[in-house]
Amino acid sequence: MKKIYLSVVIPVYNEQESLQKLSDRLMAVLEKIKEPYEVIYTNDGSKDDSIHILKTLQEKYPKHVRVIDFSGNYGQHMAIMAAFEQVNGEVVINLDADLQNPPEEIPKLLDLYKKGHDVVGSYRLKRSDHAWRHWGSRFANHVRFALTGTRMRDQGCMFRAYSRSIVDQIVEGTESSTFIPVLAWRMAQNPTEVGLRHDAREDGDSKYGIYELIRVAIDLATNFSMLPIQFFTFFGMVVSGLSFALVLYMLGRRLIYGPEAEGVFTLIAIIIFLISVAIMGIGIIGEYVGRIYQALNRRRYTIRQIIQDTSLEKDKK
Repeated sequence: MKKIYLSVVIPVYNEQESLQKLSDRLMAVLEKIKEPYEVIYTNDGSKDDSIHILKTLQEKYPKHVRVIDFSGNYGQHMAIMAAFEQVNGEVVINLDADLQNPPEEIPKLLDLYKKGHDVVGSYRLKRSDHAWRHWGSRFANHVRFALTGTRMRDQGCMFRAYSRSIVDQIVEGTESSTFIPVLAWRMAQNPTEVGLRHDAREDGDSKYGIYELIRVAIDLATNFSMLPIQFFTFFGMVVSGLSFALVLYMLGRRLIYGPEAEGVFTLIAIIIFLISVAIMGIGIIGEYVGRIYQALNRRRYTIRQIIQDTSLEKDKK
């Protein structure tokens, strides 16, 4: 069997409406490339009929399709990570299952990979999302750069190509929560980006609501930067100094003018402010401590089964 050139990795969560369309379009594109390929779907604990559709696709394309079936929902990045551990290809492309990133754009990523780029990122030329998602993404890009120093035009677009060496380095990590595009970009020697078409979602609903987007931002900040906790350390020192100065001032007034009732509510307001700052700081510290706990005590994900053609043996590098 010829060595696999291209591995396409697709995380799936409740995408029963789009899977058949995705497969038809994707297979047509891959056949035109005329290189040995494989497609790895990760079913991330879908509650709809996605797993049965994936099993049908594997039966239809037994030499090209494998399915990783999670025992629960572990998130998009862990679904991608599990597939990364199984890939055989020289180049690996991550593709979402909702068809907003058209598989017909895959050759553009491959062309840049062939020119020597070990990571080929992408940005959406014209987003087909709600306005709040578009502006939220732009804001997140600025925040991400401020926190990590990693400059990417569209950190939320997962449609990317990675060399096998980059994928192997990512797999060696032990994080239970990570952000693959930033991680890969930091590891890359010659990364680049390309603008790709972005289509409107035809079926199903977006899996990223406001809470999920906020959660991604928090994960990104605490996984790749010490800036939040360093900021609060510095802020805490400044506030502590000002608080100590205020105590000295109040003590001096008491010694000079005697006890007074005025200013009680101002003092209460200051106390409430300091308590709120302390609570927020404890929350940030908790995020970091929680990540340490997860890394030491939990498996990143549990695979129920891998559905594949038993006659195929995994290629070794």
